[in-house]
Amino acid sequence: MSWLPHHTLIQTGKLNMTTTDSKPSTDFVRQAIADDVAKGKNDGHVHTRFPPEPNGYLHVGHATAIALNFMAAEEFGGKCNLRFDDTNPTKEETEYVEGQMEDIRWLGFDWEDRLYFASDYFDQLYEYAVQLIREGKAYVEELNAEDVREYRGTLTEPGRDSPYRDRPIKENLTLFEGMREGEFDDGAYVLRAKIDMASPNINMRDPTMYRIRKVEHHRTGDEWCIYPMYDFAHPVSDAIEGVTHSLCSLEYEDHRPLYNWFLEELDLFRSRQIEFARFNMSHTVISKRWLAQLVDNGDVTGWDDPRMPTLRALRRKGYTPEAVRDFCAKVGIGKTNATTEMALLESCIREHLNKSALRRMAVLKPLKVVIENVPEGEIDYLDAGNNPEDITAGTRKVAFSRTLYIERDDFMEDPPRRFYRLTLGREVRLRYGYFIKCTEVIKNDSGEVVELRCTYDPNTRGGSAPDGRKVRATLHWVSADTALDAEVRLYEHLFAAANPHDVPVGGDWRDSLNPDSLTTLFGCKVEPSLKDASIGESVQFERQGYFCLDPDASDDHLVFNRTVPLRDTWARIQKQGTR
Repeated sequence: MSWLPHHTLIQTGKLNMTTTDSKPSTDFVRQAIADDVAKGKNDGHVHTRFPPEPNGYLHVGHATAIALNFMAAEEFGGKCNLRFDDTNPTKEETEYVEGQMEDIRWLGFDWEDRLYFASDYFDQLYEYAVQLIREGKAYVEELNAEDVREYRGTLTEPGRDSPYRDRPIKENLTLFEGMREGEFDDGAYVLRAKIDMASPNINMRDPTMYRIRKVEHHRTGDEWCIYPMYDFAHPVSDAIEGVTHSLCSLEYEDHRPLYNWFLEELDLFRSRQIEFARFNMSHTVISKRWLAQLVDNGDVTGWDDPRMPTLRALRRKGYTPEAVRDFCAKVGIGKTNATTEMALLESCIREHLNKSALRRMAVLKPLKVVIENVPEGEIDYLDAGNNPEDITAGTRKVAFSRTLYIERDDFMEDPPRRFYRLTLGREVRLRYGYFIKCTEVIKNDSGEVVELRCTYDPNTRGGSAPDGRKVRATLHWVSADTALDAEVRLYEHLFAAANPHDVPVGGDWRDSLNPDSLTTLFGCKVEPSLKDASIGESVQFERQGYFCLDPDASDDHLVFNRTVPLRDTWARIQKQGTR
């Protein structure tokens, strides 16, 4: 079996958008960029960047930021960098660097030759820190953590100057060099910017610029034992790269004065920081820290577990990059934090696969059916459409034989009102086939129905009767003579609660993990054509939903993941909202 890519990237670095992608609206971020271009700021040039930390795998929330940065740059004829903010060696790994690059490429974006790391600038960052020390704008401090909190103040009370704030410049330089040379233990000293301990913005109260971490870095090894803080490294890195618009989530709005302070005091290129609302989605958690806990606790099988909101998990579940980009466009960019219904994401993939996925029949909970008036060994091959939404998809042959399998839920011995599927004495239609009527029910010693005896009407080939009689239900099925066994994994929301963090006092956010988030079915019966499916290939199991072949599959063991059921929950939500 081979991996079947969902799309092909064109080599120019431009995004190959499809007709399923929604055209992004002019949001406030794009409007701000347009205003700068109209004013001739930066000579009309637009340069953005996507700056993930390589401490985990990217999730669907990152997808909105990725799309915004790359597409905004492209819309204004600019460029977008990929820069890994790798300033915390205790959590960052090369595995995550490679995985994140793979995920971004899969999503459909290309940074061309503009791959950078904050660690590329460690020498420059150090020199800029020395510059601030020489100018009396930074100092070395050795307060312990408890004292730091005391001196910092609160949101309503100003902080107090550190007793080391007026340390002589020469002494600061000597200590900072000693930090660089590894003369001190972790936590012994930090370098702080000298700004204003009475500032109403707590981020401006002499923030830490450097700390000691004697940990091997995934790129620089043991070359460094001091590492810059994000608030210092981020604006300087933006300036070095000539980033015109630094697009950040809303949590960094209060950090913008600090961002600008470093650029102004160091007299660097003036990047403009613009904040947009943080992405949240129902029935999951969107945080690499929380997701890592799920992996570490064994709540999921890994970062690519199809129940996870990571891009690689979505890919394994059968989501396409086109559907994810369409989702990002529909969510849009806002100024206030809000939670997006997962049903919208499901609606996007359902819409895309409805147009592209081949149709196949699969029986997930098989019930044996014997058609008594079909001779033993006789097989009739029927024409079946591959995709009614695509006339070019053509048809396939499906085998009709004496012994079939139907869905167990499609038969009831004592049905309630409005159950129109198969029961004793009732006639139903087989998809692409004939009318059949149940004549006998066979049970085992426990009273469980194990087999149905039926007859078929050979005059109803194709699904209609010459005499005009009608049936109320059409069932999917497979021939026992040709069907293949398969394992099928049915995924539901990872969390039962829409907001896993909304827990009572004394509770834990993991308390709302859905115990039924995965149901694994064995002995399912599928069409023989699915033996040729490629890993990741999506198909519609008729009347069931959309499924894709999992990487766990092999030539003699088919494994399918349910991407999404056929029912459109998002459409129902929208309909309810209009009442």
